[in-house]
Amino acid sequence: MRKFNVTGLCVPEEDYMVDISDKVTKIKDMIDSRCYFTINRGRQYGKTTTLAMLERELRDDYLMILISFEGLGDESFAAPAAFCAALMELIRRALQFTSADEKYSNAWFTPDVKDFMSLNRHITKMCEGRKIVLMIDEVDKVSNNAVFLHFLSMLREKFLARKRNVDYTFHSVILAGVYDIRNIKLKMISEGAHTPEVMENKIYNSPWNIAASFEIDMSFCPAEIATMLAEYEADHAIGLDIPALANEIYSYSGGYPYLVSKICKHIDEKLNKDWTPHGVQDAVNIILRERNTLFDDLFKNLENNKSLYDLIYEVLVLGKKRTYAIGSPAVDIADMYGIIKETDSSVAIANRIFELVICDYFIAKDEERRGGT
Repeated sequence: MRKFNVTGLCVPEEDYMVDISDKVTKIKDMIDSRCYFTINRGRQYGKTTTLAMLERELRDDYLMILISFEGLGDESFAAPAAFCAALMELIRRALQFTSADEKYSNAWFTPDVKDFMSLNRHITKMCEGRKIVLMIDEVDKVSNNAVFLHFLSMLREKFLARKRNVDYTFHSVILAGVYDIRNIKLKMISEGAHTPEVMENKIYNSPWNIAASFEIDMSFCPAEIATMLAEYEADHAIGLDIPALANEIYSYSGGYPYLVSKICKHIDEKLNKDWTPHGVQDAVNIILRERNTLFDDLFKNLENNKSLYDLIYEVLVLGKKRTYAIGSPAVDIADMYGIIKETDSSVAIANRIFELVICDYFIAKDEERRGGT
């Protein structure tokens, strides 16, 4: 029996899932156009599941390679030779589960590649005459490493060379993480992992700034939420009022994928399947009282960035109007983390659950400060 999954990858055979086929189609259009881009959204926003669905849906058209460097250990980034070996082995393993023949898959790993120059030539050789899509998940978790920075820079140069018809490389590259390519550089500068050159713009002139804009809405609208509820109703036949429930779930979650699934999971498993608007509200109350990784990240980000803290405090507690200005560091990072949205050109909190949990957080912080004086 399928369940509502809020921990990691979702698959249709095991989990109730929103139908994201429209999003997959739009991303395929970018792949067909040979784009290099980043799917950057907040934590637990369905990025890993989206990559898995892309791999599943497009395997007849492309060699889809999905890898992640997470968990490899620092030794894989200690030097170019170690990184090259780790990359080639990850690709070799990934290809074992595609239509690629065994000889080709095994050829991706070769001990002769010990630096980025030889890796560059190896990628050229292995990509010639093939349509390969390279997808790297959790890219920002290893982006504070100069070796990985060099790899991204090499990919950029190969894409530019391909446009001049003087090189072969991956048909498309997708990097998935919270940070986009420009903000990966911001992250590295802030962590001391990258020192900009004298003539380099310290924020915006990224050495890998060829990435196409990714403007596909990854949140779930009520109609999309309804597709997941319809799957549940097909299994249980309990007479759900699907449109009303989808709208009620959206009204609290704003379509944030983790929150949508979390509400449904609590109703199904903790609230005796109370699939009513009242049940949705009870599920939200449970979420507001529990510890979870999404809220932990939310509080950590507020604590670690004063300009972000001040922006959200002014909007939520003081009721000030702040312009949703692209280029404002506080607005950019709040949007990147999925904390805010644009409403009539002004900053608004992304959803009602965030409003409630952040408001409680600010109240507690203010009480602590008053108690300490």
